[in-house]
Amino acid sequence: MIAGSNSYIQKPVDFDQFRDTVKDRSLLAGDQRAPEVQRCGRDGNAGTAMTNTGAANDNQLRVLLVEDNPADAELAIAELRRSGFSVSSDLAQGEREVTDCLAAKAYDVVLADYNLPHFRGMQTLDILRNRNLSIPLILVTGALSSVTAVECVKQGATDYVMKDNLARLPVSVRRAMEETDLREQRRRAERKLANKVEELARSNRDLEQFAYVASHDLQEPLRMVAAYTQLLAERYRGKLDENADKYIAYAVEGALRMQALIQDLLTFSRVGRNGFGYTSTDCNAVVEEVLQNLRAAVEQSGALITYGKLPFANAERTQLVQLFQNLIGNAIKFRGQQAPVIQVSGEMRDDLVAFAVADNVIGIAAEHLEPIFVIFQRLHTREEYAGNGVGLAICKKIVEQHGGRIWVESQVGSGSTFRFTLPITSAHEKNGDHELHT
Repeated sequence: MIAGSNSYIQKPVDFDQFRDTVKDRSLLAGDQRAPEVQRCGRDGNAGTAMTNTGAANDNQLRVLLVEDNPADAELAIAELRRSGFSVSSDLAQGEREVTDCLAAKAYDVVLADYNLPHFRGMQTLDILRNRNLSIPLILVTGALSSVTAVECVKQGATDYVMKDNLARLPVSVRRAMEETDLREQRRRAERKLANKVEELARSNRDLEQFAYVASHDLQEPLRMVAAYTQLLAERYRGKLDENADKYIAYAVEGALRMQALIQDLLTFSRVGRNGFGYTSTDCNAVVEEVLQNLRAAVEQSGALITYGKLPFANAERTQLVQLFQNLIGNAIKFRGQQAPVIQVSGEMRDDLVAFAVADNVIGIAAEHLEPIFVIFQRLHTREEYAGNGVGLAICKKIVEQHGGRIWVESQVGSGSTFRFTLPITSAHEKNGDHELHT
């Protein structure tokens, strides 16, 4: 116990003798009988709880009192019962008794004196944490400085109540119970969300595996269909009637288009598989490699491609090459009458690096700015522009797997700017400006 600034050890009170004499105290007036607490640990077990059957069931409260003075414990229980709680309680006076009680029973709240002869109430927090129990602990003490009280709350105590103001104890207990219930609801919600996320991730993995297996296994029979329809066209073109030649041509075209679709689906499903891991990647070197890969298309189209000093990014290099190649390749492919002018830029923003691939080509209508990232989404006929609508879907998948975001800003006839973000590394860029002319 603490009195003022001086501590003292109170003479032990005989619990049984006290319980026999406390029943008629006037301070317990209004109760038909004196409340009782059961001492923990006498036989190595928690005692039997004493319950006031007159209270409502939904106000039942299981209390562990860490207190060396049974009289103070009885006063705390009396105050709780007076406020409408149906209290069952156990009394513990040391570490072993606290441990035994927590091992034997479940409690809603712990009421602990700050200072006992051989134990401090705050040590109960360590026992609760070691047993992974989220039971609120309220200090009920005779004297406690504001500095010490704040420090106790910082260490994990839910609240503190002075023994000369026990009328505040029921309010503190109810608030502690509400906070505990809210924390438990939040934990349940977080667990449920985590399970949903894992379930979604597992579903996505299954879908990717299915796409990979289906597209891989379909290639061989489709190759046979394509080969024999082409052979049929070569051998019998002009030998049958005009309709037969047309039907054979349709079959050949359909088989070849299906082959291209399956190959694109296989490419899409492979994104993120068997990677080499994320490393600090020089994006200038990546763009240089992309321009070498696209050299024939650049020369044919007369494209002018420039790029400034690009930052390093934490990325898988092979996927980054594919990302830039798809974006620059699209700008070359979807051109109008004039030669494409393409500008690649990048800059650091907080913990991300932002890239942009801007062009002067045909542009995209506002209603198509989001759908174009969906796999197999096409805005033009095959007669106008070749392809199956997989390239931008692959770009989106690559960026999102790296923890970034991709979007496009565009107007029909005014060109497009594809923007995406990637994580930054601590590497420094030392490359200068570059330009590629045809």
